[in-house]
Amino acid sequence: MAKQSWDTADAVATKRAVPDGLWTQCQACSETLFRKALETNLFVCPRCDYHMRISGRQRVLQMADPDTFEPMNEAVTPQDPLEFVDLKPYRERIIAAQKLTGENDAIQTGAAFIKGRRTILCCMDFTFLAGSMGSVVGEKLAAAIRRATELDLPLVVVACSGGARMQESGFSLMQMAKTSAALARFDDAGGLFISVLSDPTTGGVTASFAMLGDVILAEPRALIGFAGPRVIKQTIRQDLPEGFQTSEFLLKSGFVDRIVHRSNLRSEVSRLIDYAGK
Repeated sequence: MAKQSWDTADAVATKRAVPDGLWTQCQACSETLFRKALETNLFVCPRCDYHMRISGRQRVLQMADPDTFEPMNEAVTPQDPLEFVDLKPYRERIIAAQKLTGENDAIQTGAAFIKGRRTILCCMDFTFLAGSMGSVVGEKLAAAIRRATELDLPLVVVACSGGARMQESGFSLMQMAKTSAALARFDDAGGLFISVLSDPTTGGVTASFAMLGDVILAEPRALIGFAGPRVIKQTIRQDLPEGFQTSEFLLKSGFVDRIVHRSNLRSEVSRLIDYAGK
């Protein structure tokens, strides 16, 4: 009995010696994965090819050539003009999200090179309040579009969002019109906009800039839509087609131009830039 107790204690001590965060589990197939190996594989499960959600900063590191990303408007932070309170004040939610992510808001914008092609790159961050689009996201994106227009550079936006930020109400909805109008001016100036849809791209982001790309790319099995499938099913009281609102379904329906594996995304974007003469 004493020997068994010692073995148990030793096993517990060994288990505690394993650092936290060393392993993670695939949400799709439940495979236990070594985190460093997963990072090397661009956070794509090597067993089932599931594309995991990544932060905006991680996306920039994956997309941009090393040490070429020049951030824009980093210091812009969200405000609480409505003094909004749901289960807790919006201001507290902002502070908690900033502490959790180390970011000011839910988007990274800046100039970068992608395989030697200079671009304006914008990457949304689902880890910050579900990547919701408030005034800061809208303003930073609009400023990035203006910069792309001024410099005649291709614009690449990676969307990953739950939609408009409810705590900013009408201020958030205004960003849909602001970003769409900025893209219209960019288009009039002959700009190239490559929109990349990742999991998830929903709500007001889908209903505005995300679907306005000259070329719309999507990652495999990404959830893309306006309202979520559960809401739609409850509203129309009908079963939805298999794979509804996935990138594969939207490709067949003509809403997406191409599905691109994360490992091929940089090459595909640079090929499109060359093809468009930008």
